[in-house]
Amino acid sequence: MISRPPVVTILGHVDHGKTTLLDYIRKSNVAGKEHGGITQKIGGYEVATGIKGYKTDKITFIDTPGHEAFSLLRARGATVADIAILIIDAKDSIMPQTIESISHIKNAKIPYIVALNKTDLPEANPEKVKRDLIKYDVLTENQGGDVPAINISAKTGKGVDELLEAILLLAADKNLTYNPKHPPQAYIIENKKDRRGIVVGAIIKNGQLKVGDIVYSDNKKSKIRSLINDQGRSIKEVIPCAPFELLGFEQIPEVGSLITTELQEEKADIVNTQTADSNFNLEDFLETKEVERKRLSLIIKADSQGSLEAVTNSLIKNPNVDIIMKTVGNAHKSDVFLAKTSNAIIIGFNIAIDPETRDLAKQEKVIIKTYDIIYELLEELNEVANLLEEKEKQERNLKGEAKVLASFIIENEKVVGVKITKGKINLGDQLEIYRNDNMIGKTRLVSLQVRAKKVEEVKKDQESGMILSPPLDIRTGDVIKSIL
Repeated sequence: MISRPPVVTILGHVDHGKTTLLDYIRKSNVAGKEHGGITQKIGGYEVATGIKGYKTDKITFIDTPGHEAFSLLRARGATVADIAILIIDAKDSIMPQTIESISHIKNAKIPYIVALNKTDLPEANPEKVKRDLIKYDVLTENQGGDVPAINISAKTGKGVDELLEAILLLAADKNLTYNPKHPPQAYIIENKKDRRGIVVGAIIKNGQLKVGDIVYSDNKKSKIRSLINDQGRSIKEVIPCAPFELLGFEQIPEVGSLITTELQEEKADIVNTQTADSNFNLEDFLETKEVERKRLSLIIKADSQGSLEAVTNSLIKNPNVDIIMKTVGNAHKSDVFLAKTSNAIIIGFNIAIDPETRDLAKQEKVIIKTYDIIYELLEELNEVANLLEEKEKQERNLKGEAKVLASFIIENEKVVGVKITKGKINLGDQLEIYRNDNMIGKTRLVSLQVRAKKVEEVKKDQESGMILSPPLDIRTGDVIKSIL
């Protein structure tokens, strides 16, 4: 295994200094001076810091439009960034996009550093910013937590070297490595079409890619005809974590997609299967929602701080509700991607949803619900949250489940042909029969056979014949559950 540079993304409120910081780092890095500066914008660039004492002195920055691109990469399953920088204006402190940034970083579950910018100005108050961050569960090192907070001036460069070393220190703790013999894994961070054809900007995280390799992305096949580094120079191969441009695709692959030399199997989308335009059907939601915990995850957007507090203060009383993010303002595309990655629903109170965001939600299969009457919002969401809890309790007590494939009469006995879909079912079990998620009756398993042979137990994926007492009116498609 070989050590690799960390990949870093910078998030924060507009005008808090992200672009200025990136520009300062880019213009002052050693590699930039040696090679005459950055000539190609490919969504990322590598910096040689010159800082000694670490396995690598290099850092790769993702130069993207912020939340939207970061969330889009996460939504596609791309674990590109190793570390995040939360940049905050030390004069203005916490702003709406700062709060959004915190939610995106925490959802990504990656370590981060707080960069307190504009500390060279007399009105800057970095200590106040640190105290303000506590409200959002961000505890910096001198506030009882472990999140590094570094005072910088992106304009003058004050504190930037300290920030770069903090990045390398975090990277050292993560022990970032790659295997040169591993099948290559590169993630697309940008794509475009120009006079050269389809140009894909990417960062490689494992293995290596060479000119002439056959690669796949979104099951689109390509032969690499050219690789270009972040200095605009043609190269023969790339290794982690170099940003590069790849030429050779005949169809444009999606941002966030994986580039590899192995054909990838298509994976079923396990996020919400409803669209933003669909009715909020509780039964469909409960059936299709894939969550690790049976809690209702929400992103709440409201027209004012007062409305936001009224809604959230009421919802947090329900232990089955998990508020991922709460902010004032309209829903944006970045909210849709955050909802997708966290399996959440976007709730809007007294706000409008623009067509572009609604279309994206439909495309990404994310539910958006808007309300203008607070009691309707609370009533519906509490009902869904409680039903989720009820479903979780049922599943905890579920011993086994079977789907009815057929029913027929043998020697005046009604026999039910089933396939076990979960757990196991034993002779003598008390059973519940469900049709369209509604229980239609209870019964007992009095005879159990597999291929005409009597057995005591059947397990998942086995088919069997059952005789129940009482027999009930069981039909094809019904579900039989054995409850502990």
